[in-house]
Amino acid sequence: MTSQAEDAPDTVAASRRSKITPEREREFFDAVLDQIRECGYDSVSMEGVASSTRCSKSTLYRQWGTKPQFVAAALRANRRAHFTGIDTGSLAEDLRQAARAAGAWSAKDTKLVAALGHAVTQDSELAQALREALVHPEITALEDILRRGVERGEIRPDHPALPYVPAQIFGVLRARPVLEGCYADPDYLVRFVEAAVLPALGLSGSP
Repeated sequence: MTSQAEDAPDTVAASRRSKITPEREREFFDAVLDQIRECGYDSVSMEGVASSTRCSKSTLYRQWGTKPQFVAAALRANRRAHFTGIDTGSLAEDLRQAARAAGAWSAKDTKLVAALGHAVTQDSELAQALREALVHPEITALEDILRRGVERGEIRPDHPALPYVPAQIFGVLRARPVLEGCYADPDYLVRFVEAAVLPALGLSGSP
């Protein structure tokens, strides 16, 4: 991991943070996450982000202190659940819709997770921010989909496959780029749900 001693001045303090607008903050966050996706975490510097956003690096240091803290803040600001609002009245169709939603953002988020892979093993705050931004919201939304299926009587609450549905879906998102050299797009994920997830739950694989 790149040493932060080279990046952050010792004099940085939270009490000296400058005020920036939400729009400007979003510009900083988008810039650092885009650069991580394209260049990898270790290749991104506070200086590079400052240059691309036309600000002084001291502004970034005053606001966030270190690169890991800056990236963690950017991740938390991007917290979202792509599966929120999916409720068709059918567990099988909800899972198909979730697959389509996951496929729509697969390339962008999978690339970011991969680019942060080593860094998150070295920095606990960064790892927690990644889970809060890209993992926990989706897991919670998937669990809500499954819970509604149980409440409707479509699947029994003690079905042994239920706890593994999130691992199935998130696993294939990470695995396909490694195995096949391409991201899991909506069509691929729907086929995966039809062929693997629904049968594991004892549900029909046909719409």
